[in-house]
Amino acid sequence: MIQNKDYSIKVKGSKIYYVLMSLATAGFLIACIFLIVHGLKFDSKYSLFYLGGGIIFTPFYLYITLWNLPGLIPGKILLSIIPGENGVIKSKKGTVPIKDIRNIDLVRNPLNLINDIVIETFNDKKFKIRTYNLIGDFRYQIIVDQYIYPHMTENAKKVWDLKINLENLRQQANYERQEPKAE
Repeated sequence: MIQNKDYSIKVKGSKIYYVLMSLATAGFLIACIFLIVHGLKFDSKYSLFYLGGGIIFTPFYLYITLWNLPGLIPGKILLSIIPGENGVIKSKKGTVPIKDIRNIDLVRNPLNLINDIVIETFNDKKFKIRTYNLIGDFRYQIIVDQYIYPHMTENAKKVWDLKINLENLRQQANYERQEPKAE
């Protein structure tokens, strides 16, 4: 969800993703508790499998749930973009001028399975913006292509063009890149 306010773009998570994340985290924990309870009854020849599966998977899903809880705050702004020649990307972790971006990518963290927007700058700094999996791949690509790409340096634009498949975006998300207007 994108909000245009006072020349800045506020990027929030999709409401559908909020619902899906809530259902998934709560659902998996409830399923593990269900497995443990029915395993402890020992009324089936599979009771040990229920008990073992519940005990093994409960810590994993509890770990994932605890990592995702900060993202489930309603109305949380994941990042703000102020487009323009002197544009910046603002997040809780800091501010990055768009002209300083060398590379921007959506990367899944292997420890907590949460997507992060990783921004590499020309002065070899890395900024990670946690998305809590509330922004889909296509939405991320559209946000970068529409609001950040026009103000990036030529080298950064070439790197972005290698990553993005505009034909796929056109077919899947009905997105067309707007060419800059000649002045």
